[in-house]
Amino acid sequence: MDNLIDQIDKTKLPRHIAIIMDGNGRWAQEQGEDRLFGHFHGVESVRDIVEGCAEIGVAYLTLYAFSTENWDRPEYEVVGLMELLVSTIRKEADTLRKNNIRLHVIGDMSMLPAYAQQELNEALDITSGNTGLNLIMALSYSGRWELLNAVKSIANEVKNDRLQVEAINQDTLQKYLCTSAFPDPELMIRTSGEYRISNFLLYQLAYAELYFTNVRWPEFRKKNLYEALIDYQGRERRFGKTSNQLKSAP
Repeated sequence: MDNLIDQIDKTKLPRHIAIIMDGNGRWAQEQGEDRLFGHFHGVESVRDIVEGCAEIGVAYLTLYAFSTENWDRPEYEVVGLMELLVSTIRKEADTLRKNNIRLHVIGDMSMLPAYAQQELNEALDITSGNTGLNLIMALSYSGRWELLNAVKSIANEVKNDRLQVEAINQDTLQKYLCTSAFPDPELMIRTSGEYRISNFLLYQLAYAELYFTNVRWPEFRKKNLYEALIDYQGRERRFGKTSNQLKSAP
């Protein structure tokens, strides 16, 4: 693993990495276990990847933990996930504080049970003064939900004469997104061999590099993160320009 770290240029890290943590249920079934068994072991991967990002110097890490569509899963799994979420946050909040990691949450918090909201708010408060890695948990989140809310908010501003239609631009929309305080991700990682973004950060991923791996999330570790970073650094990010334009730029 040290050899992999040596291959990473610390001056060219993505500021923001977003991860779709996929494959918990399938991994559990492959072990002959219940789906919740996979989610439980997925927490170990979260710890390892958060630690890896903090150690290497990534500034923002967004983890897609629970989508708005996940509410349609079997009740026992949803309840189990909520209980796991609360117990994990309760256990990890002090560790995050001690390691200078600041927790953020994006998504429709009103859909979460009251006890989950309380634990989240306490963790947000405990870590609010930290200045290291920003850990952003996407909970009860979907890109379409976020964009719809942003459009409604902008329409309301126009309706109440606080915003002129002619003044609306990309910066206006950005201001009303859940992620308005964060830079857009430069790298999006999805585990478990699926090749789609599943309603995740639809606006923010416009120019992100997409990295897909067959590794199930419960088995994803720092080594796999480093492999993704090495792949990312081997790509040319052109943002619509040509290679020659980039080479001739000052």
